[in-house]
Amino acid sequence: MQAKKGDAVKVHYTGKLEDGSIFDSSVSREPLGFTLGDGNMIKGFDAAVYGMVIGDKKTVTIPAAEAYGERRQDMMIDVPLSQVPPNIQPEIGLQLTLQGGGGQPMQVTVVDMTEEKIVLDANHDLAGKDLIFEIELVTIN
Repeated sequence: MQAKKGDAVKVHYTGKLEDGSIFDSSVSREPLGFTLGDGNMIKGFDAAVYGMVIGDKKTVTIPAAEAYGERRQDMMIDVPLSQVPPNIQPEIGLQLTLQGGGGQPMQVTVVDMTEEKIVLDANHDLAGKDLIFEIELVTIN
């Protein structure tokens, strides 16, 4: 039986960057479960599982556009130091959670500082990167 749209599947995966470094893996934990085609997975990962049968293993390279997208300049946010709460000591690399437009939490990272402002990057950490996944299909329901 081949995996198709609407199937609930479970996979083991290892995600790597082009330099070979691993950014995530399910191998030492429970397999990842999701429904094919429901939009909850990055586009390229979801597409890679279509047509697999239980026990199949494959390695796919997912271009940034089908993963977390390209890095976007409009996701860089300048914040005047006067607007930074006094309990926050900004430093480059500090990760913060802001409230987004719809009230949703938004992860940002301080990427630059001057005497007047800090610059926050709201791009996903993996934006702009091609991703390599080793995928094994474990179950189809």
